[in-house]
Amino acid sequence: MVLNYIWIAMFAIAFVVCCAISVIDGDVSIWTDVMNASFASASTAFEISIGLTGVLALWMGLMKIGEEGGVIRMFGRMVSPLFSRLFPDIPKNHPAMGSIFMNFSANMLGLENAATPLGLKAMKELQDLNKNKDTASNSMIMFLVLNASGLCFIPIGIMMYRVQAGANNPTDVFMPILLATFISTLVGIIALCLKQRIRLSDPILLAWLFGIGAFIAGMVWLFTSLPPHKVELYSSFIANCLLFCVVMLFLVVGFSRRINMYSAFIEGAKEGFRTAVMIIPYLVAILVAIGMLRASGALNILTDALCSAIGALGIDTDWVEAIPTAIMKPLSGSGSRAMMVDLMSTYGPDSFVARVSAAIQGSTDTMFYVIAVYFGSVGVRYTRYAVGYALLADIVGSIAGVFAAYIFF
Repeated sequence: MVLNYIWIAMFAIAFVVCCAISVIDGDVSIWTDVMNASFASASTAFEISIGLTGVLALWMGLMKIGEEGGVIRMFGRMVSPLFSRLFPDIPKNHPAMGSIFMNFSANMLGLENAATPLGLKAMKELQDLNKNKDTASNSMIMFLVLNASGLCFIPIGIMMYRVQAGANNPTDVFMPILLATFISTLVGIIALCLKQRIRLSDPILLAWLFGIGAFIAGMVWLFTSLPPHKVELYSSFIANCLLFCVVMLFLVVGFSRRINMYSAFIEGAKEGFRTAVMIIPYLVAILVAIGMLRASGALNILTDALCSAIGALGIDTDWVEAIPTAIMKPLSGSGSRAMMVDLMSTYGPDSFVARVSAAIQGSTDTMFYVIAVYFGSVGVRYTRYAVGYALLADIVGSIAGVFAAYIFF
C-alpha cells in the first residue's frame, strides 16, 4: 500500500511541476518531454527484462542443478546459525537458506548479474513458505531490505568507472564504500530485528555481526596494503574465481550423484524465463513514474532547494553537488550512475564531490528496482513496511557515504 501511494505521488508531483513550468515560464514543451520520457522508460523496462532473461535462465538452471545435488542445502546449513535467527520463519535445512546465502555472496562480491537471478530464486522459495501469497512475509521483507542495503565487499563496477574517467587512484573509494555499505546493512538488520521482535542480544547473532565487522576490517587492511593497480585486479579475480568455483561444485556434485544435469538445467532455465516475463509489468510501472518525475524537473527543484537550505545553515557544502546521486539512488540505478559519471567528468574523478558521489553510489542498492523486481516476480502486491525500512537503510547509507568521504579524503 505504501508503494501505491509513492507511485501515485510521483505522477502527481510530475504533473504539478509541469503545470507550474507551463504557467510561469510559458514552456509547454515540458509536456512533450515528460511523455517522451514515459515512453522511453517503458521501453527501458522491457529491455531490462529481456536482458535479464538470458542471465536468469542461466543461473536458475545452474541453481536447479545445485538444488537437486544438495549443494544449496549444504550452503544453507553453513549459514544456518545466522539465518535461522534473521529468518526464524524458514524451516531448518529449507532450500531457501542456501539460495539466500548464494544471493548475498554474489552481492558481496559485486557480481550484480549473478545476484539478481539468485535473489529471484530465493524470493520464489520464500513465497512457497508464504501463507498470504499477495502480502509480503517477514522473511521476504528481511531479505529485501538486506538486498536494498547492498552490502558489497568488492565494488568492481564503481572502480571500473573511475578507471575509465582517468582517476589517479581508482580504488581510493574502496574503504569509504565498504564502511558506508556495512553501516547501511547493520542499521537495516537492527531496525528489522526490533520491528520483527528478533532478539538482538542472541550470542550467535552478535558473534556473526562482529565477525563480519572483523572481516571487513581485514579486507580494508589487505586492500590498503596493495598497490592501486593490483586492488582492481585481485578484487575482480577473487570475485569471479569464487563464483566459477561454485558453478563447478554444482556440476561435480551433480555428476557424482548421477543427476540428469541437462534436464535439471532446462527445467530451471524455463523457470527463469517465466520469471523474467512476469516482472515486466512491475518494472514498467515503477520506471515510467521515475522517468516522468526526472523529465519534469522535479528532482532538480528538490536538489536546488536542499542546496540552498544546507548553505543557509552554515554547513560545509563541498558535498552538496553529490545530492542528486543520493536522490536518484533509490529510484534508478542507471540514473544515479549517470549522475556519478557526470560529476567525475565535470569536476574531475579525483575531486572531493566525485568521491562522495562514488561512496553514495556504492553504499546501497536501487531500492525501488529491487522492490519492483523481487516482489513482482512472485506477485506480491502488499509490501507492508518493506518500503519504509528499505528507505531507512538507503538514507543511512547515503549519509554514511558522505561522512566516510570526509573521514578518508
